[in-house]
Amino acid sequence: MAPPHSMAAASDRAGPGPDAGAGEPSLRLRRAPSADAGDSSGGRRENGDPLPPPNPQQQPEMLYFRASAPAHRRVKESPLSSDAIFRQSHAGLLNLCIVVLIAVNSRLIIENLMKYGLLIRAGFWFSTRSLGDWPLLMCCLTLPILPLVALVAEKLIRRKLIGEHVVILLHIIITTSVIVYPAVVILKCDSAVLSGFVLMFLASIMWMKLVSYAHTNYDIRVLSKSTEKGAAYGNYVDPENMKDPTIKSLLYFMLAPTLCYQPTYPRTTCIRKGWVIRQLVKCLIFTGLMGFIIEQYINPIVKNSKHPLKGNFLNAIERVLKLSVPTLYVWLCMFYCFFHLWLNILSELLRFGDREFYKDWWNAKTVEEPVHKWIIRHIYFPCIRKGLSRGVAILISFLVSAVFHEICVAVPCHIFKFWAFFGIMFQIPLVFLTRYLQDKFQNIMVGNMIFWFFFSIVGQPMCVLLYYHDVMNRQAQASR
Repeated sequence: MAPPHSMAAASDRAGPGPDAGAGEPSLRLRRAPSADAGDSSGGRRENGDPLPPPNPQQQPEMLYFRASAPAHRRVKESPLSSDAIFRQSHAGLLNLCIVVLIAVNSRLIIENLMKYGLLIRAGFWFSTRSLGDWPLLMCCLTLPILPLVALVAEKLIRRKLIGEHVVILLHIIITTSVIVYPAVVILKCDSAVLSGFVLMFLASIMWMKLVSYAHTNYDIRVLSKSTEKGAAYGNYVDPENMKDPTIKSLLYFMLAPTLCYQPTYPRTTCIRKGWVIRQLVKCLIFTGLMGFIIEQYINPIVKNSKHPLKGNFLNAIERVLKLSVPTLYVWLCMFYCFFHLWLNILSELLRFGDREFYKDWWNAKTVEEPVHKWIIRHIYFPCIRKGLSRGVAILISFLVSAVFHEICVAVPCHIFKFWAFFGIMFQIPLVFLTRYLQDKFQNIMVGNMIFWFFFSIVGQPMCVLLYYHDVMNRQAQASR
């Protein structure tokens, strides 16, 4: 490793221009003696063969400082000082964190295997109870009838066979049925939690798609009437996206990896079959990794824990902190597996062009920043256009998100304790806390640290513990 004074000299050497110190003999650099200048044999080897010509790229020039050349020439901050830390490259520290992360997790894997052995069992994911959930399967197969009913309603309004208020009422009935129908089936049948969650997840996606379908077609009708009356929208109105709804556009929308309806979408030219196979392999690998983490780490931790709101406070904190790492890994694997791999696979098979399914939410400066396009398009901006304030629009957006988080978790668990609902709504006071701390410390990265702390360290582990113990208590009461 080079001594400190040589590194300082090297950094100063790159700073001055080529004419720096031209008038000072002590600052001049002298060239290393070349082989040609010091060779008395006329450029030949000892055996008489000529020497090859020097290659300036392979043999860089060596520069030497005189002893009298100053090593300290200007005022500079230390690399880790507060004024210079964000101007430095931290690639080496990032590599160190990766190495430490691999080492620590390798030790945890070995320790876990030595303590529990291999805990993977197929019954956790696929059991005879799951195969007996045929009412949920029938519900899933009959749900696509509702989008067809929505198409019929749009056809009727286009032909002026029904009025605007009637079609709005029909869409309200259809979208409500998409959520109520699966929820009733799950609650009536004592189904497995995983099967119920998958059904409610699909039903929530269909609900958002049908809301977008109804809202977009309504807006298209309003714009068409306005343009017929002579209103000018300039380049705002795209004729391709003003077409009447068809069965083809509806089917493509219901299969496409988007929640926002429009008559036409940007399309790619071909399907890359080899690329699809590689992504499918990655999807299987990360799905297996999620199962391994859940079985090997999360299950033993939650089984050896107590209800976080009823037991010892310090014990609850210890369980939450111990659970935070595996739950974070599972969430990141789920995000990568679904939002990146699966949605890109679906896009490739359907030649869907716009594949910005997510943005850099990991750099979010506040918990309100990662907002989905669907919420912005169909909730936030409609509230703003109705004259509501920005704060009220954000509150309504969080409220809708909290309701559907609660439905997707509470209905399959047969428990309505509103833990997921309060977890989402708790983010609203965090918005004001984040803004206060950002103004106080004059640093926007404070918000990113708050986001990661409440997202991974507190929120998810606490919800896992709360719902696990409530489910166990419900099953214990039902077996008595």
